[in-house]
Amino acid sequence: MMNITDKSVEDKITPLLRLGFRPFFLLGAIYAPVAIAIWVYAFQYGQPNQLHVPALWWHVHEMIFGFAMAIVAGFLLTAVQNWTGINGTKDKWLAVIVSLWILPRVLFWTSTPLWFTALIEALFLALVAYEISGRVIKSHKYRNLIFLPFFILAIGANFAAYATIKGMAPFPAAAVWEAMIWWFVLLISIMGGRVIPFFTARRINFEKPNPLLWLDIGANLPLVLLFLLSFFPLTAATVSPALMVFAAVMQSVRFFRWKPWTTCKEPLVWSLHTAYACVPVGLLIKGLALMGLIANGYFVSHNMIHVLAIGGIGGLILAMIARVTMGHTGRKIYEGPRMWHAFIAILLAAILRGVGVAFWPQHILTLIQVSAALWIYAFILFVVKFGPMLMKPRSDGHPG
Repeated sequence: MMNITDKSVEDKITPLLRLGFRPFFLLGAIYAPVAIAIWVYAFQYGQPNQLHVPALWWHVHEMIFGFAMAIVAGFLLTAVQNWTGINGTKDKWLAVIVSLWILPRVLFWTSTPLWFTALIEALFLALVAYEISGRVIKSHKYRNLIFLPFFILAIGANFAAYATIKGMAPFPAAAVWEAMIWWFVLLISIMGGRVIPFFTARRINFEKPNPLLWLDIGANLPLVLLFLLSFFPLTAATVSPALMVFAAVMQSVRFFRWKPWTTCKEPLVWSLHTAYACVPVGLLIKGLALMGLIANGYFVSHNMIHVLAIGGIGGLILAMIARVTMGHTGRKIYEGPRMWHAFIAILLAAILRGVGVAFWPQHILTLIQVSAALWIYAFILFVVKFGPMLMKPRSDGHPG
């Protein structure tokens, strides 16, 4: 940890507000099982009376803009300090940003006008983007400005999602949700391409493969196009399946260059690889299904979203927040709580909800319930084992 903080000042700040990863990882990990439990109830028994938006809309929105976006915010608000050498967001200002994330989660269960909730959520995203980009510009580390357009797109997609409830958008809510899945897959592709081979090489002790520009473009550009095509269904029906298969091939080549087979003995490394493997697998099956090469193609393709969302996004989130929490609370990364069964639980949840429901729809309720239980178990385990670390000062006495 860089010595950029006055420890006497730091000690006056409650530990939970000393860096962005602390409140956002904790709250995101708490919200993940709560939101899924509510959704399973709604799926079985119908729209909760207290919920003032459609239950399906709420489920997808909250997994994307609630749970996953909280983790992204916490990760980037923390990482930007290392990228720039400038103190990260903390204390009262961090509490304000966290409050802006909490408010929409609560307001959906009240009669608050949706335009007001949408504005609060947009303000949250805008302030996170401002906190990150302002430090990047000040330090002239312009490479990391790549995250600014991500947040601009997210703000636009969020407003579009709210507009679909009122029928004000020229596309359905499903278009927004699919676009945001591609948003997250692209984000983890970019970040995964940076950190997974680096972490693997350091832990397994081999030379990290040099990135290949043509391969990175081949893996990531189709994801950008898939995001855009989500809003143009007629064109997407023709072009998107080929883009998915091409992206799957490029992602697979890239993935195998990271030597995943060498990581079997280290859960904090193989968990990154198994989660990332869900990206090419989900892309490939989804693309082939839409090409008509798999029976019940549309239904299979629709369910493959859950391989990407649960296995890819959720799995990588769980692996990364465990690792980041260990490192940024002053602990030895590979000497933390045993989490291998949680990582396996997330992978099984993805397989059951995605592949299981796609090919055995007659068991959909059971598969959803078991998948949800595995997801809930994994994140509760994180909260129990890592929550106390997030709420206490660093074990090594350093700031952060």
